[in-house]
Amino acid sequence: MKNFVSPIPKTLSLRCVFCCALVLAGATLPRSARAGDSIRTAGDVLQIALPAAAYGDTFWHRDWPGAWEYTESLGTTLGATYTLKYTVNEKRPNGGSHSFPSGHTSASVSAAEFIRKRYGWEYALPAYALAGFVGYSRVESREHHPHDVLAGAAIGFVQSFIFTKPLPCHLHAEALGGPTDAQGIKFVHVW
Repeated sequence: MKNFVSPIPKTLSLRCVFCCALVLAGATLPRSARAGDSIRTAGDVLQIALPAAAYGDTFWHRDWPGAWEYTESLGTTLGATYTLKYTVNEKRPNGGSHSFPSGHTSASVSAAEFIRKRYGWEYALPAYALAGFVGYSRVESREHHPHDVLAGAAIGFVQSFIFTKPLPCHLHAEALGGPTDAQGIKFVHVW
């Protein structure tokens, strides 16, 4: 039995999404944009890129039950977020309406927590860093109050925590060698 070791790092999908988001954010800004505008645009892009990365990880691992779990998680996250937005109808710092809670943050944290619980911290650390940036971008751009962002993060976290199960890990040990060969044990990790 020949083992296949992928030459692609595990966090490739998140790194690609992050790089694409930065390029897209830079490309969509007008020449006279302020620095704050680029932060806002990057937050706008990342609130879509992070859920896309979560779905991308399910396809990368051929994890169809995980894709369904994330669909449930994201659906309930968005349902709870928008129910509260239209029930509470809090004013935004910029004068707009429907501030509480932050939908950008709830979607981003939902993706990060799904990735953490399903695939582990190795995948989730960049996702959580980017989700934190999304929350920061909402306050910095005066779209949300800090408590809106915290509430959105809590909603996204709780929904993914409830609907996501850790991916089963299968670790097998195989004996190596024969009577005349070197002896040893080979560990094979199967997702």
